[in-house]
Amino acid sequence: MRAMTYRGPYRIRVEDKPDPRIEHPNDAIVRVERAAICGSDLHLYHGMMPDTRVGHTFGHEFIGVVESIGSSVQNLSVGDRVMVPFHISCGTCWFCARGLFTNCHNVNANATAVGGIYGYSHTTGGFDGGQAERVRVPFADVGPEVIPDWLDPEDALMMTDALGTGYFGAQLASIREGDTVVVLGAGPVGLFAAKSAWFMGAGRVIVVDQLDYRLEQARTFAHAETINFAEVDDVVVEMKKQTDYLGADSVIDAVGAEADGNFLQHVTSAKLKLQGGSPVALNWAIDGVRKGGTVSAMGAYGPIPNAVKFGDAMNKGVTIHMNQAPVKRQWPRLLEHIQAGHLKPSDVITHRIPLEDIAEGYHLFSAKLDDCIKTVIVP
Repeated sequence: MRAMTYRGPYRIRVEDKPDPRIEHPNDAIVRVERAAICGSDLHLYHGMMPDTRVGHTFGHEFIGVVESIGSSVQNLSVGDRVMVPFHISCGTCWFCARGLFTNCHNVNANATAVGGIYGYSHTTGGFDGGQAERVRVPFADVGPEVIPDWLDPEDALMMTDALGTGYFGAQLASIREGDTVVVLGAGPVGLFAAKSAWFMGAGRVIVVDQLDYRLEQARTFAHAETINFAEVDDVVVEMKKQTDYLGADSVIDAVGAEADGNFLQHVTSAKLKLQGGSPVALNWAIDGVRKGGTVSAMGAYGPIPNAVKFGDAMNKGVTIHMNQAPVKRQWPRLLEHIQAGHLKPSDVITHRIPLEDIAEGYHLFSAKLDDCIKTVIVP
């Protein structure tokens, strides 16, 4: 089969790999119809994630058709069109039993640190991802769901990570009716978090970014107010100005490891790899939220230390909620919103690129060219 493979930082290519095979009775093989490039894939692409090995296939957002199933699979049949959550979960461990599917203890040798994720380095289990013609899906009775006939396949694709993560980010923000919510980052997850904040009862939603085309999408798709942090002297002071100098009730970090806004932090993290990611957005969240407020951290960070303002958070009485999103847990409510017409997830998609041209897709997304917000890969 043809598959994207990692060759080192900023270097990927498409090449022939052996077709995946059934390795366990509860496996399925899925022929990929659509995949996507996620912002967190860029952390791998830029060489920021430990133990990203040459030859690894990225891609944790994908949908497709079941081609074969193991002998114990009961919930799927050959020919089913399925959406697959980005996380791999056994469904039976202590954590899965409590709905913490992204913290599953049985799918990754590094389970004390992180669960299993498709196409996200050997740190998260070494599972090949969906930026390929086919992918092996472990625990096929637990993760994949058959896509309803009425659901647009590209809307289903967004549910496998970006939409579910954004919605979960708004949930973690502990939003009460009438609250002011600030979302840092106007990428797909940030846009979905801003949109979802309204569903939670927010009275105001403000999105912060530095790219005008992304801020325009925040205004039109998420109906949010916007701040361009490149046009203000101090974004935290601006956030305070817009909230009666108290700070926002909740701030959602939807940026993560490669946040701009502080040259020293960006260089020591994204360039020199001395931190597990730039803490700029998370520190802005801590400084910009009101005392006693809530910070929701949805941006992905690496496992090594970060220079986070923990003392400031403690002295302000800030509650910080964070986790990899158990997206499948969000699907029933999200399907209701989509079916009711409250949400059209595929509206954030700006580019559709053949698998053979995926290197160009990564370049467009990484360099933020051609007003790129979300790229879909077509095998």
